[in-house]
Amino acid sequence: MKLLEGKKAAEDILKKIKKEAKEKNLKLAVVLVGGDPASLIFVKEKEKVCKRVGIGFELLKLPSEIGQGDLEKEIKGLAEREDVSGMVVQLPLPEEINAQEILDIIPLGKDADVLSSRSFAEFKAGGSQVVPPVVGAVDHLLKEYKIDLRNRKIVLVGAGKLVGLPLAVWLAQKNIGFSVIDKSTENPELISKQADVIISGIGKPGFIKSEMVKDGAIVIDAGSSLEKGKITGDVDFKNVSEKASFITPVPGGIGPLTVACLLENLANLNRRNN
Repeated sequence: MKLLEGKKAAEDILKKIKKEAKEKNLKLAVVLVGGDPASLIFVKEKEKVCKRVGIGFELLKLPSEIGQGDLEKEIKGLAEREDVSGMVVQLPLPEEINAQEILDIIPLGKDADVLSSRSFAEFKAGGSQVVPPVVGAVDHLLKEYKIDLRNRKIVLVGAGKLVGLPLAVWLAQKNIGFSVIDKSTENPELISKQADVIISGIGKPGFIKSEMVKDGAIVIDAGSSLEKGKITGDVDFKNVSEKASFITPVPGGIGPLTVACLLENLANLNRRNN
């Protein structure tokens, strides 16, 4: 078994944008609604990496009771500021909020997460200068370890907008076939057991068990949940690692690369806007 660690590839990305970040006065603004513990951890990680490479960081923290209209006003105000190079609305938002309507307020040139309908449509059509951070992260990781997905059976676990959906679009763009396991899939182990490559982002701690993985499979864990105060992935790492040929740790695998790719998007958007 070999660990697929994202730290080196992440550092390579951050080195490339460090000089540009200072020269261009790049700034990332993050909107956090409420105090979800996992979201707080993810926001702090973004802030830490921004400070390391010289990117300005601003957190707009809003109460969970905020209404749709007031939140829209806050997002619009932030979007109009010239000193803000890019924006992220930290998900999930409270259930009462229409998240897509909020995300769609983010201007195309400031959507570092590629989550607005317009940004995602550009990505899907193949005309975007930026890709969803998880797509960039998986792509960089595979290149780092010289793993080719062609002619392999691939299974995506989860079909959400942060991981499963963008990865599905990306694979389709490359004409790489894949199967999907989601919450409605019956007997998911019958599908996953056939996979040469499993990429999971379902957000359920320990969902991928040893019996769901065939010997020698490549397992990429892009899931993240808070369990007992710590960020954990979808994979039962201890047991699955005994069968996998390659596996990502959590933390230290896809996570660092996803943040690096978010900031890479910020830099690329700034180039397009100037």
